[in-house]
Amino acid sequence: MAVDIRGTEIERIEMIYDGPQKHAAYFHALLRSFYPGATVKVYGSGEIEGKKADEQEGALTLLYNAGADGALKLTAKDNDGSVIFERKAGKATDGQALNEKEKEERLKHFVYECLCEMTGRHLPWGSLMGVRPTKLAGKWLGEVMRKSEGASLRAEIIDRYRRRYDVSEKKAGIATDIALREYALMESLDLQKGFSLYVGVPFCPTRCLYCSFTSNSMASCRQLVGPTLEAMLREIEDAGNEMSGRKPCSVYFGGGTPTALDADDLKRLMDKVAESFDLSEVKEYTVEAGRADSITREKLKVIKEGGAGRISVNPQTMHEQTLALIGRKASPAQVEEAFLLAREEGFSHINMDLILGLPGENTQMVEDTLRKVESLGPDSMTVHSLAIKRGSDLHRRMIEQGVDLSWDTGTAMEKAYESAERQGLLPYYLYRQKNMTGNLENVGFAKDGKFGIYNILVMEEVQDVVAIGPGAISKHVKYLPGGSVQIARSENVRELSEYVDRQEEMLARKRELFEGLVLQ
Repeated sequence: MAVDIRGTEIERIEMIYDGPQKHAAYFHALLRSFYPGATVKVYGSGEIEGKKADEQEGALTLLYNAGADGALKLTAKDNDGSVIFERKAGKATDGQALNEKEKEERLKHFVYECLCEMTGRHLPWGSLMGVRPTKLAGKWLGEVMRKSEGASLRAEIIDRYRRRYDVSEKKAGIATDIALREYALMESLDLQKGFSLYVGVPFCPTRCLYCSFTSNSMASCRQLVGPTLEAMLREIEDAGNEMSGRKPCSVYFGGGTPTALDADDLKRLMDKVAESFDLSEVKEYTVEAGRADSITREKLKVIKEGGAGRISVNPQTMHEQTLALIGRKASPAQVEEAFLLAREEGFSHINMDLILGLPGENTQMVEDTLRKVESLGPDSMTVHSLAIKRGSDLHRRMIEQGVDLSWDTGTAMEKAYESAERQGLLPYYLYRQKNMTGNLENVGFAKDGKFGIYNILVMEEVQDVVAIGPGAISKHVKYLPGGSVQIARSENVRELSEYVDRQEEMLARKRELFEGLVLQ
């Protein structure tokens, strides 16, 4: 648990500020990053009356105020009301007015600097709390390319990350290199005429404790598999009619675990996709085999014959005791067997997913997992930092069993980068989530020429996504003058019986989202 400027462990922290409520989520994420394990409460304008930290040891109150002239002040008080820290910032500029975005960035950076001083820590991503840090680099690329190129282009973008958000030099360099690779790949695609197709299969052999996706245990909902598949087949056909005249550039079967289905049902879905869409310009077709305990030779043949060239065989960890704790029953031996079986069936692009920060693990265990993965030789590797949601099954299980929530995942992430380099894998996409261990990131590594196209397009939000299945979210990306985009969404319901019963409603919403958008 983190300590404050007094060296006291913080169990509860409350922030009271006189700014707009829209900043509450940002401040909450920032405080959780500096004070992992502490209970965090944030109150904005209109909620201040009567709010104070509980009178208990380790409680802390932050009071933030902004003056009418743009001056800022943050005060930290102990539970008895005594001031233990205070910092002020003068007017923002010498007479030059800031726009709202600039004011917001200045405020966030000011609070971040205060927390750095109070805790003696600097976060690897600085004051950035957003999900897509590489989007900034993508935005800056166009600006910088007009005046510089080559090494100076990279240096300028890194400098912006450092100067504006206090991002570490290493993370700024990684984000910049990823953005440059993404830019080169997207230049080869027709982003506006093409689209990405996502098929979300909402079933798994069992549900992992950390999972937040639309996933249902096959054992608990087998009676709903048939009706759900029929509804998905109809949705695929309807989407194919709506997108007639446009061709997908990527197809992604996710979930859930598509291979939780039997071979015949998986074939029905893949055949319906081939019947309903023109796949002649697909650059990448992925099926997440995911769970090794769901992979068979028959299913791999179905995937291969269906047109997919990229699959995932995801261990998450190669330690059996951890897998048992998180409810994932595929053993390390099964992972190795499934991987080699996929190679036998001719798959030349196999991805493996790993999770850092799993309960009961440490850096040495992560290194052991990385060595075993390296020995198999995947073509790409995706490394996730565990995002633990309070109140989740995983969080409760960890508390009950006294499992450490705060081990040094930063060192483990460094080991993952070193492993990727040894394997000749380059970082090609990156994103972040709330409540991630170590304030780190999820990053995808791949051999040059095998970057995950769907992952890049979805993360950068530069292309329409037609999404099938319970909980799937379709997106329409509208390009505006000046290069900015506007995104509209249509979300399917998550619950299986509702997905079946309310299909007409969902199909109508999707038709409306893409109506009149066929580009010849």
